[in-house]
Amino acid sequence: MKKLTLALLLLTTTFSQAQTFTLKSKDVGGQSTKKQEFNGFGCSGENVSPQLSWENAPKGTKSFAITMYDPDAPTGSGFWHWVVFDIPSNINELVSNAGNMSLNLTPKNVIQSKTSYNINGYGGPCPPEGHGIHAYIITIHALKTDKLGLTESTNPEIVGYYLWQNTIEKASIVVYYNR
Repeated sequence: MKKLTLALLLLTTTFSQAQTFTLKSKDVGGQSTKKQEFNGFGCSGENVSPQLSWENAPKGTKSFAITMYDPDAPTGSGFWHWVVFDIPSNINELVSNAGNMSLNLTPKNVIQSKTSYNINGYGGPCPPEGHGIHAYIITIHALKTDKLGLTESTNPEIVGYYLWQNTIEKASIVVYYNR
């Protein structure tokens, strides 16, 4: 009886853990590379946004948003590297380089608004040389609204405010980079 109870407990624990809202990437794990690094601002990377996929969205999800934020930037307020929203709830992946606006790799009507670089789309890591290791938090937000009602010229702080009001759950990947 004890073995059966233990087996059921393990099965229940495994099943409940497998059902959490999860963000994954085939391109980044714990570190960013020169491929993701920004090209400009003193950096010479390829500026390719990572492939991202997510699963087990919570009940009531009507759309998704993705943000990439560096809390270690020496700005006093961090640095927004990617802000994507109005991703339809039936989408569960952005392909590698979807942040390159000229390639049109995101689904129709998905908005990539301004970053702290004052550009639309993906702006990769570019910490100041010798400033140490920076954390880049890539987050998927499951939203209770299908549209945020914002435009591609909206600054990241305003998008963040709307995300705060509409997020049901979120999941993140943290990658590190230094120069």
